[in-house]
Amino acid sequence: MKLRQVSDLSDFSRGHWLRELLCRGEEPSHVQSSPDGQHLLLLQKGRPPTLPRVVAFQRHSIAGADLERSWQPPQPALVGLLFLRSPVVLDSWVLAVVWEHGRTEVWHFVVAVGWQLLQTLELCQGARARVVSVCSQGASLVWCEERPPLGAHSDMSRCAFRFCVCARALEVGEQGVRLGTVRIVLHNSPEYQVLASPQHVFLVPGAAGFATTSKFLLIWHPEKAEFTITAPSAGFIHSKVLRSSSESDFRRLLLGSVGLLSGFAPLDIHTSTVSSSGGLLLVSTKGSVSIVEPDGTQRHIFDLEGGPLAQGNPVQLKTFGSILACVLAGVLYLVDQNSGRLVEKEVLSMKEVHFLESQGEEDSIQLLSQSGIYSFSFSKPEDSSRPDPCLVEMVFEEACRYYQRRSLSSSKLTVEKLKKGGAFQAPVVLAAILQHSLHQKQKPARSLQDTYTKLLSAVSLELQSYMSLELLKTCVVCAPESEVESYCKELVELEVSRVLQSDMDKDNLAYLNSVFASFPKAAWKATRSCLQLQQNGDGLLVARATPEVWKKVLCQPQLEEVGQNGMVPLFELICASFLRFKPKWLPSFVELTQQYVSSSWSYSSKEGPEGRVPLYKRALGVLARKSKHGEADEEMELELLLCSKRPKAVLQALHLLIHLKQWQRVVEVAEKFSKLSPLLNKEIFVTLLAEFAQHRELDPYLDRLWPLCPAELTASDILTMVLQHLPHSQEEPVPFSSEGSQLTVGLLKPLLQRVVQRPSVQDEMYSDALQSTTFPPPTPPREH
Repeated sequence: MKLRQVSDLSDFSRGHWLRELLCRGEEPSHVQSSPDGQHLLLLQKGRPPTLPRVVAFQRHSIAGADLERSWQPPQPALVGLLFLRSPVVLDSWVLAVVWEHGRTEVWHFVVAVGWQLLQTLELCQGARARVVSVCSQGASLVWCEERPPLGAHSDMSRCAFRFCVCARALEVGEQGVRLGTVRIVLHNSPEYQVLASPQHVFLVPGAAGFATTSKFLLIWHPEKAEFTITAPSAGFIHSKVLRSSSESDFRRLLLGSVGLLSGFAPLDIHTSTVSSSGGLLLVSTKGSVSIVEPDGTQRHIFDLEGGPLAQGNPVQLKTFGSILACVLAGVLYLVDQNSGRLVEKEVLSMKEVHFLESQGEEDSIQLLSQSGIYSFSFSKPEDSSRPDPCLVEMVFEEACRYYQRRSLSSSKLTVEKLKKGGAFQAPVVLAAILQHSLHQKQKPARSLQDTYTKLLSAVSLELQSYMSLELLKTCVVCAPESEVESYCKELVELEVSRVLQSDMDKDNLAYLNSVFASFPKAAWKATRSCLQLQQNGDGLLVARATPEVWKKVLCQPQLEEVGQNGMVPLFELICASFLRFKPKWLPSFVELTQQYVSSSWSYSSKEGPEGRVPLYKRALGVLARKSKHGEADEEMELELLLCSKRPKAVLQALHLLIHLKQWQRVVEVAEKFSKLSPLLNKEIFVTLLAEFAQHRELDPYLDRLWPLCPAELTASDILTMVLQHLPHSQEEPVPFSSEGSQLTVGLLKPLLQRVVQRPSVQDEMYSDALQSTTFPPPTPPREH
């Protein structure tokens, strides 16, 4: 890549002074060119005795009055230079110079006349207001102003929220310039830097903000009167429509999200700017470049070299079409925004450079330096050096993560190393197959090797599914509102199926959480389809999912990976869907899952999902998180406890039924689960015998309870337990009570007779010996 000088600054009015300013060592803190590229504005924060000032230079030596403004601290400083379109003359514009105390000067440039001041306006309504940040969004000015408290000894916590975000239309007409009414976008807020894209305004926390408020970004959508709260690195996105002016209060906006936001880490922002596509470009102090889209989602683009960035290390960012240009420490990086691929890296000979607008040319970049203006173009390469499609890049990125997780080396594996190393052939082969298939539609591709052809036939169905998925995504974007829902259902089903076939890592789990939250019904249908859930002829729930899918369902991430941002494991997501759309199937689903677990892991295995928290308890946790509870939830709790067939769960269900006084079901549960194990049989019988001793509710069912008596219990054991659980009475006991609630020997007689008449355990042990024909047995012959 070669730089081409397009101007030595001699074609600018006062070009010698412009070059002198750039070479003096006082580098401009801000450089901005006009929309037509004919004017250059330099904002300099001079050191004493030089005053801070803003100077405008005209290209092609256009004659006329100059624009130069300076100020002497503590006079109000200049906050923003904004170019606004003028509707009076086609392709004309005006310059708004906004000062710290809200005074706004509107300037217009006339050929052969020069710069003219059209009007001076007061942006803020309060005399004590101070503008800290300003931007232009369409024909409006959006700014953040500080409103100092009236009292000198005001509460410091309240003083922290003394800022207000406002918007005001700036109308330029034949009669002059007029400001519209002030619109309060957000009040009682912390300090924000406002950055505008064509349709949205990003609110980035100020450097002096509270730790709590520096954990998230705000995105204002003027047309929808909607705010989006996003903590991109944590995957948290929440939108709220402001229906009235009272809802524009900062604290009311965050109501309901404070608990989640407090657990997030503060944002790591070194530099921020808006891209040409309307996203917010962020550079972290670690050198990571990412973009936050207007919907609140974040996508990583590229990592700059050189390690951590200090506040004194400026980073210049500018987007030209799909190319992101970045200058750091004299090195220019050109990165493809879509794939994150480094297109070019060039070490510049200039000390300081500033990006300028390239008029009508998306494939060229202009730089301002001390010696002039330079341009270079990055034309699209020919087919032989065509950039890899995004899918091919994704293959190498996924391969990097895959091999890095399984590597014992501490060195970081990059895409470049993977392509050039030759140690890993799988991603190289797959990339070649994908390039062949994806380029076939555009122009005939070179023939593949025989081995690659066999692999292509093996993955052809998967490739077709991918192409269908991409086509469906295009349909969703282009479809009218009436058809979007049907497309989304199909898309969700394909996405859920795709994720269940890949590794269930933290990113995929967070993605599934967002899908289930955004499209609950479609996600429920997709889950039924992936697990192949249906009822058989007997009305029982069956699932024909593969073992790999079951493993993904039961995958439980580490505790530190879930909970902090509301992310829950997939099993809990599916249980919540069952509760919402098909609650009667939930116990059967838990039972099916346990059957798979028992066939795949040993009972006491710590590696399996039952080694941490039993599945029935995880399902009960989902039930407990429901906002409203009723009788159906009590019944669901019983079913979940019983379907587990675990002794503790069965006894818990039995106690719950006793508490509800459902005696018929108590007896049915006792009869059914006493057969599982002798120990559980004894626990159930002892529990019911204690209830029998205290009241007469179980009397109608005694003929069904007594057969459950364990063989090892004696009559003495039974009487002891009965006496221990007899209710305490305040009156003296009498031999013949008139009350029907008293326990009598007659009620116990059938049980005692049953215990006494049956053979004891010792008798059964020696029954074979006692039934022998000869007793004692004959003495064996001696050997001599």
